[in-house]
Amino acid sequence: MTSTFRVLAAAFLIAVASLAGALYLGHARNNSDDSLFGGGGVATLDLHALLESPRNSDQRMLDNAFRQVEKAYYRPVNAQVLLNGEQRELVTYLRKHNVHDPAIPAALATGDEIHDIGLLNHNLQLAQFQYGKLTSNAELTQAAIRGMMNALGDPYTTYLSASEINSLEESLRGGDFGGIGVYIVQDPQTKRILVEPIEGTPAYKAGIKTGDQIVAVDGHTVTGLKLDEVERLIRGHVGTVVELSVLSHNARTPRAVAVTRQQIYVPSVHAKVENGFEYVRLTDFGQTSYDEVRRAMLAGKARGARGYILDLRNNGGGLLDAAVQISSLFIPQGSIVSTIDRAGNRETKGATHESIGVAPLAVLVNKYTASASEITAGAIQDYHVGVLIGTKTFGKGVVQSIYNLSDGGALKITTARYVTPLGRDIQHRGIEPDVVVTQPVEAPIIDTPKDQQLAAAKAYLRRISP
Repeated sequence: MTSTFRVLAAAFLIAVASLAGALYLGHARNNSDDSLFGGGGVATLDLHALLESPRNSDQRMLDNAFRQVEKAYYRPVNAQVLLNGEQRELVTYLRKHNVHDPAIPAALATGDEIHDIGLLNHNLQLAQFQYGKLTSNAELTQAAIRGMMNALGDPYTTYLSASEINSLEESLRGGDFGGIGVYIVQDPQTKRILVEPIEGTPAYKAGIKTGDQIVAVDGHTVTGLKLDEVERLIRGHVGTVVELSVLSHNARTPRAVAVTRQQIYVPSVHAKVENGFEYVRLTDFGQTSYDEVRRAMLAGKARGARGYILDLRNNGGGLLDAAVQISSLFIPQGSIVSTIDRAGNRETKGATHESIGVAPLAVLVNKYTASASEITAGAIQDYHVGVLIGTKTFGKGVVQSIYNLSDGGALKITTARYVTPLGRDIQHRGIEPDVVVTQPVEAPIIDTPKDQQLAAAKAYLRRISP
């Protein structure tokens, strides 16, 4: 991503926890036992009968969500909290659908798993039986699961709809999709949908500019829509045309822009050699990020770079394995990170012995450097293979795993906390840089002559490089 929108994008994504963080993707997904085989429904609202009756697909999905949270969450889970969360979210959801006083009773957990799951299913079936025609059984099931997850008070543990999990996986694969080639963010204050075109893409060629506001897509206003809803409107089959209503900065009225969709690939690395230094800016830790960083660093080495700058500012994280691999480019051997689950079991991920010998190294960090980015920054700092420059990092020291559900959605659950090679727990603490350089967190500053943090990195490298 170019510098203009990265701060706004990172701030928004961290705030709503829509980025992966340090994520186990694939490993945990295959462990889900939520499979859909059909089966009979429950014909009574009687709790005793419900406990004895076969589950329908919605109930089995709710069952498995409850069990997965209880088994995998990195802290002990109180079943009463999950029951309260389901009831609260069902009531909230139904009120939004014009049910004035939803008859969804509070339930008292006993600690017996079968009984407590029966209570969860009782309220879900009650909601579906009485109000399913006003919405849908599927949406009520999603609300019940979402309520359980939200009740834990963990912004990183959540239910992801099918479209949300697809978007997450797509971004971690490197952003290869059919679209027009823009980054989109939502201003947290004004709620306006703003875009930044990627150079060379259909949007860029159509004249869309950084900071343009999307007012409507194919005649549908985007006011009040979430980012993923706007993304779905913009995306479509390759070769089709999307009509955008775009309002440029200082313009009074929007203009119409027709853009033909193409296959878009979004790299996670921007690299260049400047003043003899290789500068590598990494936007996330996706499936292609290791290869991209490695190629960029080796290219700088081949050109005789005197030093290297890894820019992790506004990088909200990504795949845990990508963080280990990228850290291993700079750390020849030893622990990179250790994860600790609820039972205290520790799993240590070591360097992959693929160090490429690039030095000296400066790493840029700021308050939006989070999770997987902090794993890499912390390991580099602990081994003294690079100097961290900037401001204290975000402080997200927990890891999430993905568990697929039969509706195409998924659970994203915090399954462990992590510590750096020296045992530092950075959750809510962050990492203090070696050299503190403060500057306003404004998108237009990064990688410009006004970027004092980047200037400090270059000054440091000039002092110690041959």
